[in-house]
Amino acid sequence: MVQATVESVLVAGRGPMACAVVQACRRLGVKTVAVFSEVERGARHMRLADESVLLGPAPAAESYLAVNRLVEAARRSRVDAVLPVPPALAGYAALADAVMAAGLTWIGPDAEVLERLGGDGVEPASERGFLAWVDDDGLHHVTPVLRDRAGGTTQVSWTPTTGLGPLPPAAQRLPDLGWRGLVTVGIDPDGELAEVAAGFSLDMAVLERAHGVDAVELALASATGRHPRSTPAAGPWSAVAVQLRSTLPAGTAGRVTGELPDVPGRPTAPLVAVRGYDPGDRLDGWYDALLATVSAAGPDAATAARAAADVLTGLPETGVPHDGPEICATLHRIAGALVPGGPDHT
Repeated sequence: MVQATVESVLVAGRGPMACAVVQACRRLGVKTVAVFSEVERGARHMRLADESVLLGPAPAAESYLAVNRLVEAARRSRVDAVLPVPPALAGYAALADAVMAAGLTWIGPDAEVLERLGGDGVEPASERGFLAWVDDDGLHHVTPVLRDRAGGTTQVSWTPTTGLGPLPPAAQRLPDLGWRGLVTVGIDPDGELAEVAAGFSLDMAVLERAHGVDAVELALASATGRHPRSTPAAGPWSAVAVQLRSTLPAGTAGRVTGELPDVPGRPTAPLVAVRGYDPGDRLDGWYDALLATVSAAGPDAATAARAAADVLTGLPETGVPHDGPEICATLHRIAGALVPGGPDHT
């Protein structure tokens, strides 16, 4: 369902990514309604939004992933559209179908397209891939990425200095298959398409920094059939994105007592950091403990990696353990391997 204008959205998600989406909507003049579970009353993404709606109990299946609760929250808040943040929601065909059946705009690929392309709502697991925005005219802002992973979770993503070569034929057919909006693609070792994900994957910030674009504005443009209003920055630049996570044992709660990285900036900013928690906020053991995201751009990937490392080096006491030192070591290793004229780190 394409709507001429979207003036208000239900932001389906939580944590730093939801905070980043809410902040982008504010810049674009779009009203936001946040959702939360019973254990996240007063969470930062709620405080940033214009309004908030309780979904249900702590288990994600009864709150953040509950189709009926999300649709009912959108109806009660009288928003124009539902904007899913993580791939777990953006790739959820049943949710897309229910939102459209309720007469609301779904900001992402249609349900039947998600079904056809196996929209399983997972972050791409491949070590390499690309990001793009897809409209009727094809793929735009195509951004190759490499990913450094630990325990199945991407820690650092960056643009390779030599690109990735030709895109898999299946990826080039995405527009013909009906895909519209943001896409994160994984490529297998044989150069074939491995995964396709909708929504704001954790390395979507690489695309934003590399091209100086606003991913939220691109997503809204797909939903309305309008061209983005802002002009991309000259580029592309090299870029890197980092996810800072708590290392508390799974299911263990904590409390943030110190400042986390937070560097506000518009899409053209060379450095942006978004925190998901303020001092005093409770870190609940129910959900992924993503504390903050940091993304940087530069004339080469090594420069971008060093800029991101500078933000994470010597963080003050935050009250919860995190993987900052490990991430900084990875960034410095990547920066050393990506000196101009040197080989890519793989």
